[in-house]
Amino acid sequence: MTLRLRLLLAIGISLSLLWSLVAGWLFLDMRRELQSVLDNRLQASARMVAGLIEQMPVDMLHIDADQPQIDIATLDGLACEVSIMRGQISTHRPLVRTQGGPDMSDTQPGFGTYRRNGNLWRVYVLERGDLRIAVADRKNVRDSLLQGLALSFALPFAIALVGSLILSWQAIGKGLQPFDRLRSLLARRDPDDLSPLPAISAPPDLRPLIDTIHDLLQRVADAILRERQFTDDAAHELRTPLTAVRTHLQVARLALAKGGRQALLNSSLASAEQGTGYLQETLDQLLLIARLDSQQPTEPPLAEVAAAARQAQAELAALDLDADRRIHLTQPAASVLTVAVPPSLLVATLRNLLDNALRYSAAPAVVEIDMARQDQHVRIRVHDRGPGIPEHQLARVTERFWRARRDDFGSGLGLSIVRLIVERHQGSLTLYNRSGGGLTVEVLLPSAASAQPPPA
Repeated sequence: MTLRLRLLLAIGISLSLLWSLVAGWLFLDMRRELQSVLDNRLQASARMVAGLIEQMPVDMLHIDADQPQIDIATLDGLACEVSIMRGQISTHRPLVRTQGGPDMSDTQPGFGTYRRNGNLWRVYVLERGDLRIAVADRKNVRDSLLQGLALSFALPFAIALVGSLILSWQAIGKGLQPFDRLRSLLARRDPDDLSPLPAISAPPDLRPLIDTIHDLLQRVADAILRERQFTDDAAHELRTPLTAVRTHLQVARLALAKGGRQALLNSSLASAEQGTGYLQETLDQLLLIARLDSQQPTEPPLAEVAAAARQAQAELAALDLDADRRIHLTQPAASVLTVAVPPSLLVATLRNLLDNALRYSAAPAVVEIDMARQDQHVRIRVHDRGPGIPEHQLARVTERFWRARRDDFGSGLGLSIVRLIVERHQGSLTLYNRSGGGLTVEVLLPSAASAQPPPA
């Protein structure tokens, strides 16, 4: 069922119920008024006849039993009977009776309904002294009047209802024209066109839908841009190591073919193994960035900082035993620091910071990591013993694939991942050179007790 038909049915049913109640109420009120008017007519007729009879000569009212009855004709279906009362008992022969009228000698004073000669009669009896006047009209005449009244209500009601439905159908169609224009715009758009919709003349009720579509197009465009950027980044970063691995394997094959070149073979295999390790690290970092860019839901945002630092240290030590000895962790002794960041993302943040510090600190220099509470945040600082970064290059450190020196180690994604995680969880990232040499990276994250939920 279309929206237009649904609206028409809802309006039609509502109008029908409302108008039916109003018409029924008016009909009942008019029927009551009609009954009252007709009863008043009977009462007025009886009083008029009584006044006429009282003006007649007295000798005309004293008739013998053998005197014939006087018959009169009335208008509008009324029947009248005039009797003389003697001792509260009427004569058996009425003085006046309408020709063909019913016998009303046994009716009670006032209004009443009686069946006579197969018809129902509405009767009014007036007693004034010895005079008794009974006036009646048939119920079928009243019913005919009521049927005419009902028809006069029903026919205009039906015509008005049909006309209202036709006008409502046209009005609904006109009101839905902005939806048709919006549908037409979307139907004609190229699938690759993610630009905002052009201005549409629409009522205020439709603006939220148009704004939602604009927002959806923007989010789809951002998602496609992220996918393209991820594809370009992966192709750019994986091409060089793949070529290097392939070259080292070809050298190893030549060394095997010629024989007696064990040192060259070992060197080529070691270089190929190093290249595959770099490929694995780069792929892991790219996948983590893709997950952060798409804002996929992770585990609940609650992590203990010292525990995450120890786990990051253990993961680095699994790759390089010397890393465990070169990392010095300092944490508050009397308190446990928790931040509103999922544990896996906090571990990834600290692992990238420590790995970056180890890479640029010549062995056996020690990398220091300390943490402390700062107002409603937790401050984490990593100090290395490397050469530092020139001041004019500090702003580029968190760019993707940027490296201070072009060597065979590192993907250039570590600090960009740290920035994404920190910004997503309403934190801040600061880098500055130490006065005694080296670089300090400071991360400020909301504590778990005071943090707001991260934006969706």
